[in-house]
Amino acid sequence: MNRIKFIDRMVQGKLSRREMMKGAAAFGVGATMLPRATNADELLTCLEWGGYDDASFFEPYMEKYGVMPNFSIFAGEEDALAKVLAGFAADVMHPCNYSVARFVNAGVAKPIDTSRLTHWNDIFPVLQKSEGVLMNGEIMMAPADWGNSSIAYRPDLVEPDFIADPSWSIFFDDRYKGKVSLLDDFLVVLIGMMVDGQKYDDIYNMSGPDILAAAEKYGNKALEISRFLWTDATTLQQAMASGEIVACYAWNDLIGNLQAEGVPVAYANPKEGMFTWFCGLTLLNTGHADEAAAYDFIDAWLSPETGKALIEGSGYGHSNMKSFEIADPAAIAAMGLTDPIKMMETSIVFRTPDDAVQEEQVRIWEDIKALHI
Repeated sequence: MNRIKFIDRMVQGKLSRREMMKGAAAFGVGATMLPRATNADELLTCLEWGGYDDASFFEPYMEKYGVMPNFSIFAGEEDALAKVLAGFAADVMHPCNYSVARFVNAGVAKPIDTSRLTHWNDIFPVLQKSEGVLMNGEIMMAPADWGNSSIAYRPDLVEPDFIADPSWSIFFDDRYKGKVSLLDDFLVVLIGMMVDGQKYDDIYNMSGPDILAAAEKYGNKALEISRFLWTDATTLQQAMASGEIVACYAWNDLIGNLQAEGVPVAYANPKEGMFTWFCGLTLLNTGHADEAAAYDFIDAWLSPETGKALIEGSGYGHSNMKSFEIADPAAIAAMGLTDPIKMMETSIVFRTPDDAVQEEQVRIWEDIKALHI
């Protein structure tokens, strides 16, 4: 970054206070040129997914404080929790509903006072009461973004029988060996069990010999069939675009991205069920920022304008019902979000396994993968 670019980013509020001080020393910018710091400017620290550290998702916060919060990007919630438990001071975390309990049980999360959130009453009621949001009578997460997990496929490359009767079984079908990709997650095992007729709600919290046997059966088969297990969405998108793979476990955004490239792609509603996930903002008790700034940041995420940016830019849904009134109808339709309430009611919402179960499942999954290295 040169001196001119540094000053331009500083004026636009795109640098943290720490980055500004470091740049000022490097480029000879006088301290009097630096914006005056506020508590939020210096101290508000957010644990966040990559890509969500963009000001378009919290513009009301930026309008009030004028500077970006400090962001620490994580690869997954367990990574974020490990950082906090190791002493990392953060004020706000962006977990998904099925992982909030991990932070609560670890004693690092605190309840949210919804009376301090101006957009709370506009949140879908079904989300306000969902597992991971409401715990022991207290709100532990303000739901913000949500979407689906299902099968993205190339209708020009898959077999006609899959198009006629979509099923998660495609990931265990020898005809597709080396042509499909699953997410690198223990969920692979549960999907295999669902293909064999079991219900997600009956198996998500399984442990012991039964789940170990299932992991050996379905995990090994899926690893044998999959070309690769994905962790990077960009790599996945490229593989689908090139035809290297013809179907994959995917989120809504992949469909929009590929369609924008002119790639023929469709999103299946498998006969075993489509998954729905939602994430949001949780207050942590490990940070040092003014709590008012943390509430302002959460409230900004809940605004309908943020929802509009999310729907149109990422293809994900938003928790604020008013977002769907102002977002581009074409963007809503493209992602299959024309009736969010019905979709939430008819899809499979990810559940929260017990801490010990989750740890066991992660350990088993790593052991199964090690056999295929």
